[in-house]
Amino acid sequence: MPVKQEIIAQIDRALKLYNEHRTRAGFGDLSDLGTLVYEEVNTIVTATIERLAPSGSAYRGAVTLEGKVGKLTALGRDYDEGYLSTVQGLIRAELFADFLEMAEHLLHQGYKDATAVLVGGVLEEHLRALCSIRSVPTSVSGRPKKADAMNSELTAAGAYNKLDQKSVTAWLDLRNKAAHGEYGQYTSEQVATMLSGVREFAGRTAV
Repeated sequence: MPVKQEIIAQIDRALKLYNEHRTRAGFGDLSDLGTLVYEEVNTIVTATIERLAPSGSAYRGAVTLEGKVGKLTALGRDYDEGYLSTVQGLIRAELFADFLEMAEHLLHQGYKDATAVLVGGVLEEHLRALCSIRSVPTSVSGRPKKADAMNSELTAAGAYNKLDQKSVTAWLDLRNKAAHGEYGQYTSEQVATMLSGVREFAGRTAV
């Protein structure tokens, strides 16, 4: 499932839980249903906002359960209507597109090795961006996590499927061969396939 649809699905599940209890509650904060119900719903709604709402945005900061539900509803609507394409995300997408255009130019000029390294760098940065969206750590003991590890964890987190994971693994392997001077281990045609694959993958999995 694409990232945007998965985000909306998570929001819908949290709101569904609240609404299921709200139909039998006398108060909007569910206080008359007991502490256990309130704590469960409040925790899930709060966690969903903290996980998916941009830092420092108006979707955060509500104190009451009803306030949080209202903000979560607005967050879901704005994701659905495409308003959560943040400036940071737009800039990243534009930069990635520029780098991929540069890579395509290099490949047409016969520089398959530089192209492989450049496309691999774009791919790794895209994986880090997906990790940020999915709350997947990008470092271990203060050191940047390797791209292969991010690839595995993103698949486990549902960011993309096993087939995509295998493609990413192959692209990363090609990038590593280029970075380590193993230029005879791949062809220009394989680099061209990598370039088109990464371009499609990055576009399809972007928020």
